[in-house]
Amino acid sequence: IMTKSMQPSKKFPQLVSDAAAEEFVANSDFTQFDWSGMTRVQFEFQAKDTSVNFRLPKALLDAVREQAKAQGVPYRRFIRLALEQAIIKSCT
Repeated sequence: IMTKSMQPSKKFPQLVSDAAAEEFVANSDFTQFDWSGMTRVQFEFQAKDTSVNFRLPKALLDAVREQAKAQGVPYRRFIRLALEQAIIKSCT
């Protein structure tokens, strides 16, 4: 059992450049840091080279925008992620 004195308590520093981030990663002991405030981030690497245009009921689009805002992502990305998750789920 981990006591309060044994729990990591260091806060992550604000890194102002890629070079600072690379140095931090290369020289840090990550077991000392408090990870409780971390949030999941998803990076998008694939080019968006095709567009889709479709109609939705206003209430559905409003709900999508609300959920996207709650998750801190643009609503179009939220729709793209929902489609990706549906495809991944159907393939498993």
